[in-house]
Amino acid sequence: MADKINNFKGIIALDLDGTLLDSTKGLSETNRETLAKAAEAGWVIVPTTGRFYGAIPQIVRELPFVRYAITINGAEVADLATEDIIYKAELPYQQVLQIMEFLDNYPLIYDIYQGGESFMTAAMKEQIDEMTDDVHYRRMLKELRQPVDDLKTFIAERKQDIQKTQFVTYDEEIHRQLMEILPQKFSDIVLTVTAKNNVEINNIKANKGLALWALADYLGVPRENTVSFGDALNDMAMIKAAGTGVAMANACEEIKAAADFITLSNDEDGVAYGINKFCLNNE
Repeated sequence: MADKINNFKGIIALDLDGTLLDSTKGLSETNRETLAKAAEAGWVIVPTTGRFYGAIPQIVRELPFVRYAITINGAEVADLATEDIIYKAELPYQQVLQIMEFLDNYPLIYDIYQGGESFMTAAMKEQIDEMTDDVHYRRMLKELRQPVDDLKTFIAERKQDIQKTQFVTYDEEIHRQLMEILPQKFSDIVLTVTAKNNVEINNIKANKGLALWALADYLGVPRENTVSFGDALNDMAMIKAAGTGVAMANACEEIKAAADFITLSNDEDGVAYGINKFCLNNE
């Protein structure tokens, strides 16, 4: 168990893109200061993201009060101070190879997260601009995906399970079809959409809600003493699982409908507003 059991007031779980970070992927001073006040008041501040830890922006990783992180859509929960893994839910590498064989029939590109890194076939990486017109997403794919000669061969030779696989396609109809077909064809997977043109595939037990509960139990925090903030479909599980689920004003309609409260947008310091309201008792 954690060393400060019973001293925590609660957990604040924060999605990053579209939530804590503004539209330029920056962290506002208002949000930063409010997080610091909440941490000082006894709240555990937890980045909760589809990214792997190394892909979390440095401005977030350098926050001195961040010790725990939920990453890869809940596939991993880590104690950053000790490097202990509190919770993980990965895809068998054999299943990922089968999924990729199926996806090869469609005009798309795919990659994996494995061991806290991301890999993509080099030829597919060259097609990124063709598959999405989202400028920020393009840049992230190009900067973070390590090219390999052939991803399927790479996976087969390594024989290590996969934290997440995802594909990107410009074809909206194929995107819709695969969202329906893949869960029917492959068992124990969950699909989420976090950026234009993408679909992320995780183990069915890899979601931000189960990860949040695992961390709460580890820290001895009652599950009802959790507050989550999110904007996209991969935030749905934690919005529902948290004692208080907060949707951003810029969130998709499904997240707004599931939330207990809708705060301001990510460009209006909506996280700070919500923390003041629910954690610091400041309207």
